[in-house]
Amino acid sequence: MAPTQPSNPRAAFLQKLKPVCVPLSQLAIRSTDKAASAKEVLGLLDTLVEIWTAQASSDASILDDKLADYVFFPITYLLRSQDQYPVRVIEATIRLLGPLVQYGWKANMPQKLAQQLLVFLSFTIGGIPDQPKKREVPEETIIEGYRAIAAIITATGPSTLISSSSAEGQTISALSHSVSVVLDGISASFTPLIQLEALQCLRAVFTSISDNAILAKFLPGTVSALTKPLSPPLQQKTQARVLVSCLEVLNLVLVSVLADIKMRAILNKTDNATKPEAGPQVEIDDTRLRVELTPAWLKATAAQIKIALSSVLKLRNHESENVQSALDRLCVNLLDECHLSLADCESILVESAMMLEDEERQSSTIQTSLRDLASIYPKLGDSIKSTLYSWITGLPRLMQSGEERIKQIAIRNILRGTKLAAALNIDSSTLDDSLGNSLRDSIVELIRNSKPSKVTDYIGTDGDISSNTDLVGSHMAISTYRPVILNSEGQKTTREEINTLITNVGSSTQQAELATAMLGYLRDSDGVDQIASYWLAFELLKSTFAQSSDLDELFDLSSLEESRSQQQAFQELYDFSASVLSSHSDSLDNDWRLEAIALEVTAFAASRLKADFRPELIDVLYPVTTFLGSQVPQLRGHAITTLNKLASSCGYESVSALIVDNADYMVNSISLRLNTFDISPASTKVLTMMVRLTGPKLIPFLDDVVAAIFAALDNYHGYPIFVESLFSVLSEVVTQGVKSDMLLLEDSSVSKPVDHKKRKPGSLGIKGILAILEQRAERSERSTNEAKQDVTQSHPTKPRGPEKGNEAESLLNSLLFPGGNDDKDDDEGAGEKKPEEEQAVDTPDLPKTPTYSLLSRVLTLTQHYLTSPTPTLRKSLLDLVSTVSPALAPDENAFLPLVNTIWPVAIARLHDPEPFVAVAACRALAALSATAGDFLSSRFKTEWGGGLGNWFAKARAEALKARRGGGGGGTAKGSGTDFGRNGASAASRMLGLRPGASGDSASSAGIVIPSRVAQPEEGTLTQASVSLSVAASPSALSYSSPSSSSSSFGALGRFTQASQVWEAAVGLLGAIVTCVRVDDDMFDEILDLVGDVLAENDAIREALEAVNADAVWLALYAQGRVEWKAEPVVEGVVFARMEVGAAA
Repeated sequence: MAPTQPSNPRAAFLQKLKPVCVPLSQLAIRSTDKAASAKEVLGLLDTLVEIWTAQASSDASILDDKLADYVFFPITYLLRSQDQYPVRVIEATIRLLGPLVQYGWKANMPQKLAQQLLVFLSFTIGGIPDQPKKREVPEETIIEGYRAIAAIITATGPSTLISSSSAEGQTISALSHSVSVVLDGISASFTPLIQLEALQCLRAVFTSISDNAILAKFLPGTVSALTKPLSPPLQQKTQARVLVSCLEVLNLVLVSVLADIKMRAILNKTDNATKPEAGPQVEIDDTRLRVELTPAWLKATAAQIKIALSSVLKLRNHESENVQSALDRLCVNLLDECHLSLADCESILVESAMMLEDEERQSSTIQTSLRDLASIYPKLGDSIKSTLYSWITGLPRLMQSGEERIKQIAIRNILRGTKLAAALNIDSSTLDDSLGNSLRDSIVELIRNSKPSKVTDYIGTDGDISSNTDLVGSHMAISTYRPVILNSEGQKTTREEINTLITNVGSSTQQAELATAMLGYLRDSDGVDQIASYWLAFELLKSTFAQSSDLDELFDLSSLEESRSQQQAFQELYDFSASVLSSHSDSLDNDWRLEAIALEVTAFAASRLKADFRPELIDVLYPVTTFLGSQVPQLRGHAITTLNKLASSCGYESVSALIVDNADYMVNSISLRLNTFDISPASTKVLTMMVRLTGPKLIPFLDDVVAAIFAALDNYHGYPIFVESLFSVLSEVVTQGVKSDMLLLEDSSVSKPVDHKKRKPGSLGIKGILAILEQRAERSERSTNEAKQDVTQSHPTKPRGPEKGNEAESLLNSLLFPGGNDDKDDDEGAGEKKPEEEQAVDTPDLPKTPTYSLLSRVLTLTQHYLTSPTPTLRKSLLDLVSTVSPALAPDENAFLPLVNTIWPVAIARLHDPEPFVAVAACRALAALSATAGDFLSSRFKTEWGGGLGNWFAKARAEALKARRGGGGGGTAKGSGTDFGRNGASAASRMLGLRPGASGDSASSAGIVIPSRVAQPEEGTLTQASVSLSVAASPSALSYSSPSSSSSSFGALGRFTQASQVWEAAVGLLGAIVTCVRVDDDMFDEILDLVGDVLAENDAIREALEAVNADAVWLALYAQGRVEWKAEPVVEGVVFARMEVGAAA
C-alpha cells in the first residue's frame, strides 16, 4: 500500500529531511572508520544543505527551532569527531550552520549553544590560542566560518547573550575572541572575499550590541584593524570594494561609540568641570559606564581617532569614485554625529569634505552635505575659510611638484572651495587678494617648470611666407589656437583645470577686479612674470565677457559700472597688445609667448567688435602678417589662426580678400619702415606675399616702396642675405607687373609685338616668277627709253651721296649686306619697304606707364648685383632678367640701351662656378635674344671668337662624359671640332660647300657616309652605307628621330649638373639662331655643336633649318638620321641616284 502524502507542509518537509538525517546520524554515531565514510557523509551534508536552503527560499515560515534541533542532532556527532574528518566535511558542516541559525533557531537559539558555536568557529578559523594549527584551513572554510559567525551574532544578539549575569563573563570572553578573529581576517588577510565576510561580521557586532561599554572595549582594536588596510601602503593594494566596506564599517563603529547623543553624559561632565558655577555634577546610574567612559577616556580616544583619521583621510586622492563617496559620507557623518566628541578632528574632516564635495550630493534632499552642516554649525564656516586660505597660499608650492596629478588636485580643491565659499556667502578681501597673487605665482611656476615640446605639430611652413600663400587662402580651416603655456600633451589636464578655475572663480565683478590687478603687474614686470600676468588678465576678461554675453542679449547693461570697468580693462589690455605687435622683432631672444598672447587678444577683440574692428586693421594688420615669417613655428601658427579669425570677424570671405582690401594700409606701414630703414626679413616677406595676393593692380602704387628698396640697396649692399630678400620683393613686383592686363605702353596703338624669329623663305610660285619677269621687262624697256632721251640737267641743288638723315641707315645696310645687293633694283619689295623703315627711325619715344618705368628701374639695378657672392641671388637676378625682358621689349628705344647695359655682366655669368647659375644665365641670354634680336648679332659674334664657342664645346664635352658614366677626357670623342674663326662644319668640308650654297651647284661625285641607326624598320636606315649623289635635293628626303640615344647614359644620365648645363646651352643656341643674325662660320660651328641632338630636339632643328635647311639635312645625313627614299621621276629631268654600299 502506497504511503499517503501529508497535507501539512511542515510534515512534508520533515519527510524530506528523514531520508538524509537518519543515514547521516547512523554514519556519525556508529561508523568506526570516519575517513572511509567521509565521502558518503559529505554527500549527505550537501544534500541536507540543499534541502534546507531550498525550503528557506520558498517558504521559510515552516522552519523553526524544532526542525533545526532535528537537523543539528547528527551535526553534533560530526563536530565531536571533527579532527577525524577531512576539512571538506567540516566546511560543509559550517555551511549548514548558517542557514540553521538564520532560519531555524533565529532568536530562540540557546545561549550555551551560541557560545559553543562561537568558540568552535573561532578556533576553526583562527586556531586554538597558544597552540600550533593542526592543519591548514582553506579559504572557503574561513569564508563559511565568518558567515556562520555573522549569522549567530545577528540572530541572537550579544546583548541577549550577556543578559544573564552568570554567563556574562564567559559570553564576553567568547565574543571577544570571535571579534579578535574577525579583526585578524580584516587586517591580516589579503583575500578580498575573506575581508568582506569579516567586515560583515564586524558590522553585525556593532549593529547588534547596544551596550556602549562593551563597544568601547572593542573600539581601539577595531579602529586599528580597519585603519591598516585603509592606510598606506596597503591602501594601494586593497581592492576598491574592500576599501568602501572598511570605510562604511569605520563610519558605523565611530558613530555607534562616539556619537554626541551617546557621549552627552561625558560631554556634560566636561562642561561642568570647566564651569563649576553651572551646578552639581550629573550622576549616571549605569555603574559600568561611570567607571569606564570618562572625560579622560574620551579625550584620549579622540586623540587616537584623530591620528587614525589622518591616515585614513589620505584616501581622498584615491582614483575610485566609490571610495571618495564613502570617505565623504564618513567625514560628513562624523562632523554631524560626532561634532562635539571629535571636535579636535574638525579641521581635517572639513578639509577632506571640501576636497570630496560633490555637486550631485549638494542638490540631494536625502543626504546631508557640508553646506548644510555649515548652515547649522557657524563654526564650520571659519574652518572652511581657513582651509581655503591655506589652499590658496600653498598653490604655488604645489605647482613646483613634478607630478601632474598633485597639481590637478590642488587646482580642483581651490575651485570647489571657492564655490562653497560663494554658496555660503563668505566674503573676504584677504581671500580675493591672495587668490590673485597665488594664481599669478602658480602660473609663473608652471611656466618655469614646463619643458618645451620637442615635437611641433603646427603647419609645416618654413618661414617663407612669400611662397606659402595657400596658408591664407579662401579656406579658413584653422579656427583654434594652440596653447601658449603648458602646451605639452602631458600637461593637457592641468591646463584644463587651470582654465576651469579661472572661468569659475568668483563673480564677473571679482574677475574684472582681478584682471585689473594683473594689468597693474603687467607693465611693471618682465620675463615670465609679465607673461603670467598677461595671460591671466586675458583669461579673466574672456571669462567675464562670456558670463555677461547671455545677459547682454536680453538687457542693455553698458551703463552699469561693472560693464564700464570691464571695457576699460579690456581696452587697456588691447592697447598693450597692439604695442607688443608693433614692436615685434625677429630676434630669437624675445619670448614668443608674449607675442602669441597679443595675437590672441587681437583676434578676441575682433570677434567682439565684428565689422567695427576694421578701422583697427590700420594698426594691427601689418604687424600680424609679419609673424607669418617668424622663425618660431608656434608664432607662425598663431599668426595664421589670427588672420583667419580677423577675416571671419570683419566679414571677409578669405584672408586674401582681407589683405587685398587693406593693401593700402599695409603699403603705408611698409613704406614708413623702409624710409626709416627699419627693415626685417619678415617685412620683405610680407610685402612679397601681399604683392602676390593683390596681383598687378597694386604695382603702380609701389613706387615709393620700390624707391625705398633702392635706397636700402645703396646703403646695405654689403649684406648678401638682406640684399637677396630685397630682390625677392623686386622679383615678385616684376612677376606680377608682367601679368598686368593693361598695356605697358600707354599708346597701345603704335606698340607692336616683338618677334625676331627667323623664318624660312616662302616659295613665289609660278605667278610670282611671271610677275618678276614682267617687272624686269618693264624696267628694261623704261631704261631704254630714258637713254634715248637727251635731257640736259642743270647744276644739282642737293649734295651728292646719301642724305645725312639716312647715314645711319646706310651704315646699317652696309653692315647687314657687306657684299651689296645686286638685285635690289629687281626686288620690288625693297623700294616699298624703305619709307616704312625711315618712318620707324623717326618715331619719337613712346610715353610710359608707371609700371613700365618701375620695371625698367628694376632691370637697370640688376647689373650691379649680378656679381654678388651669393649664388642664389645671382640666380634670382638672372631669372628676373628673363621675366622682365618680354615686358620691356616693345619700346626698343628704351629697352635696347638696357640690354646694352646688362649685357657684359649677363654674358659673364655663363662662366659662373655654380651650375644652376650658369643654367639661369643661359635662360636670361635666351630671353634677351628673343626680345633684342639682331641687336645682339655683333655682340654674340665678338663673344664667340673670344671664348663663347669654346664654352659651348666644353659644356657639350662634359655632358657627354657625364652621360657615358665618367669615361673620356675633357672633350668627348667625336666632338674635337676646331672652333676657330674660320672653322666650318664637317659636312660642309666634306662636300666643299658653304651652308648658304644651293644644292644644285654642288659636284655630282658620289659620297659614302656610314649610318649609325641600327633599327631595320620601315622608313629607317640599317647598318649600311648610303651612296649619295650631291645632285639630290634635300627636300627629297625626310628625317626621323632614332629609337635610342647616341650616347650611353651613366648612373644619373641627363640629371647630372653637366647635362643640365648642356641642355640650357642648347636652348640658348636655339634662341640665338632663331632670333639673332649669325654669320656662316658661326652657324657651322653651332651646327657641329648640336649635331648629336638634332634628331631628338625639334626646336633646335627647326631653328637651324630656318637659316640653312640644306646644311641641317646634310648634318643629319652624315649621322645616318634621315630616311632613304628613291629618287623622284620627272619627265625631262634626270636625278642622281643614291646608292647603299659599304662604309668608306
